Amino acid sequence: MQAALQQITILGATGSIGVSTLDVIARHPERYRVFALSADRRWQLLATQCLMHKPRYAVLNDPAAAIELERELRRQGSTTEVLQGADALAAIASDGQVDTVMAAIVGAVGLLPTLAAVKAGKKVLLANKEALVMAGGLFTRAVVGHGAVLLPIDSEHNAIFQCLPNHRPDYLAEGLTSSGVRKILLTASGGPFRNTPIADLAKVTPEQACAHPNWSMGQKISVDSATMLNKGLELIEACWLFNTRPQQVQVVIHPQSVIHSMVEYIDGSVLAQLGNPDMRTPIAHALAWPERIESGVSSLDLIATARLDFSAPDYERFPCLRLAQQAAEVSGTAPAILNAANECAVAAFLNRKIRFDQIAIVIDHVLSRLPVIEPHSLAQVQSADAEARAMAQQLIASW
Repeated sequence: MQAALQQITILGATGSIGVSTLDVIARHPERYRVFALSADRRWQLLATQCLMHKPRYAVLNDPAAAIELERELRRQGSTTEVLQGADALAAIASDGQVDTVMAAIVGAVGLLPTLAAVKAGKKVLLANKEALVMAGGLFTRAVVGHGAVLLPIDSEHNAIFQCLPNHRPDYLAEGLTSSGVRKILLTASGGPFRNTPIADLAKVTPEQACAHPNWSMGQKISVDSATMLNKGLELIEACWLFNTRPQQVQVVIHPQSVIHSMVEYIDGSVLAQLGNPDMRTPIAHALAWPERIESGVSSLDLIATARLDFSAPDYERFPCLRLAQQAAEVSGTAPAILNAANECAVAAFLNRKIRFDQIAIVIDHVLSRLPVIEPHSLAQVQSADAEARAMAQQLIASW
């Protein structure tokens, strides 16, 4: 007897993760059906996706874009209902007909709809790292309390998950120590400036920062990868996902991006997950978990790969990584402050208002001046986020 189709909501459908998710889903029409898609303002691509996948709902954050999408879908004879705004995002994430939510909205704006999916007890495929970075304690307690299943999509965290015993999703409650894990080895490509003279980093352009050597990603995450702040966010995320301490997570530069991460056990064993740098692999793994499905990713040719290199990160070159590690150790609202300051700094850099090397200066300035508390509500997290953004914007405007 054929199993019922799984209904999928994709938050952030027009981004790279959303597009890859739709590619995997399209390969398995007997297993998955798209229930809803969302985007910020890219209504043209969302219209194309709606016409192809025929979701029940499409949500846009931008009101003007929602009007354009509505007009285009009606012109094409589509019955997809167009909604707009934050409440609509939460609604399509928590709808009773939805089985699985791909949380792929970039940035802090993705926190509330992702949390809505968790509180509805959904299977949540987490590609929005800010949800854990900003509100890790509140978020993980909600996962456990509401019986949601949380599966990581970041290639590194998905690799760690695959290397853990029995691939169980209950490490949030139990932690890793009881499973015999000594430490997590979090791999990083080093981005496009791994070998660039440090003195030249001040002259880096947005175009250069967005040209990642291994991965095809959006602008914001590409800049984060270039500063290695992205790896710092992933370290914070790993601590929450796997209920472990920052001291048990070691960042390792691995420029080939073939080993996506490793886990070291107390008996000396080190398990690694390898594959071509294609996000469809972790997406397919999480979609089908605990089964396996075809993803469309080509086989890894180890002979052609030939060599795998590893080195320690250079904190003079990547001060953002050091700042993120400090925020992870302080915990509380420190990661939310770090994330907010970084989002402001990256936006300013992409708009050519600050230099590449000033991103770390903005983060350090805000992180060292704002008080850190242990948040007991989402409102406290949002307040820390807002204060950090205001301080970052003030500094940027003064230059």
